[in-house]
Amino acid sequence: MTTTAGLDLSGQAEPGDGIAGKVTVPKSVRRGRPKVYTSYAKDQAIWNTPAKRYWTLGLVVLAFAAPFLVAKDITNLLALAAVYAIGGIGLNLLTGYAGQVSLGHAFFVGAGAYTAAVFGGKETKSVIGLGWDMALWLPLSAIIPGLLGLLVAPLAARVRGLYLATLTLGLLMLGEHFFNEWTKVTGGGGIGRGPAVPVLFGVDLTTPYYVAGLLVNQQIALYLVSLVLLIVLAITARNLARSKVGRAFAAVRDRDIAAEMMGVPLQRTKTLAFVISSAYAGIAGALLSVVVGRISPDRWNLLLSIDFLAIVLIGGVATISGSIIGACFVVLLPRVLEEVTRAFPAITDDSGEIAGLTLDELKTILFGLLIAGVIILEPRGIFGLWLRIRNYFKAWPFSY
Repeated sequence: MTTTAGLDLSGQAEPGDGIAGKVTVPKSVRRGRPKVYTSYAKDQAIWNTPAKRYWTLGLVVLAFAAPFLVAKDITNLLALAAVYAIGGIGLNLLTGYAGQVSLGHAFFVGAGAYTAAVFGGKETKSVIGLGWDMALWLPLSAIIPGLLGLLVAPLAARVRGLYLATLTLGLLMLGEHFFNEWTKVTGGGGIGRGPAVPVLFGVDLTTPYYVAGLLVNQQIALYLVSLVLLIVLAITARNLARSKVGRAFAAVRDRDIAAEMMGVPLQRTKTLAFVISSAYAGIAGALLSVVVGRISPDRWNLLLSIDFLAIVLIGGVATISGSIIGACFVVLLPRVLEEVTRAFPAITDDSGEIAGLTLDELKTILFGLLIAGVIILEPRGIFGLWLRIRNYFKAWPFSY
């Protein structure tokens, strides 16, 4: 093969071509070199190789088919994983891409849940409810937490590291007190309230109906809505990460003072990261309230923030795919532990505990060990581990 003028890459001359003859590249050659790019736009594309396109298409088709192939309780878990993935992407944009550590993510998730409950829920003697359509209260569940993030951002942008984590933890504690006391919105501590009514464009999602001969019940409908929103928001976040705004996030994360000296507006960049993260958290909270049912103020606590932090760290910091992987891992891990105890009853005692620990306690311990292990051994989480395995087989039998 040669690239001499007048010859194509298959090594055969083109009649009539002189020194300035046009070089043609056969499709077979281009197909065999999928990572040979001719522009930065192609290099930075979301699906820049055929393998990525095929794998993504296959996974999306499988995700849409999954609720019709698994049991009802698994469908609920898959819907919960999709919702957690949306919240995890929001936190990853703030912590992974922009480098702003936050322990108050659960506050914005709760704000989104109660925004949806107020505008889309039913009014009773104890709580407010307007009964609006999902097409109205879902955007509001992103806008109102985003505005709350805009109010917090000027304070959060002044600190970083441990001080920022402490500030957001204080915001979470303040939010817990606020949720417990504002009974007309939240129903009060220990009582709670019903979520928003899932009516989308006038269609009641709680009523079973058939589509192309397939039964779509409430669980499947909520899962499909959550999945569609996850796909849209994940692509939006990926495009944001590879844009000018995403590069500003990365510059602030790596060295904020140097970024400011190079012309990156530090205050505006950190504020934007908080607003976007809060909006994502609000959407996750709205969907979470509908999926789980009745919501109570004690749900939006530090443990929920740790769950989202585990999603980011275990799945992969600064990766959108890692957030989805981490959400599936965090949500499905308790079910896996439950299945293990059923398969091996000898490891449990009479009360169903393992070594004196309940499944929730065991899950918390595993999360802690995994977070510590990931930080030490594989900073990019499960996604980074997948990259190592993929690159090994791509380079095999060479070591580099």
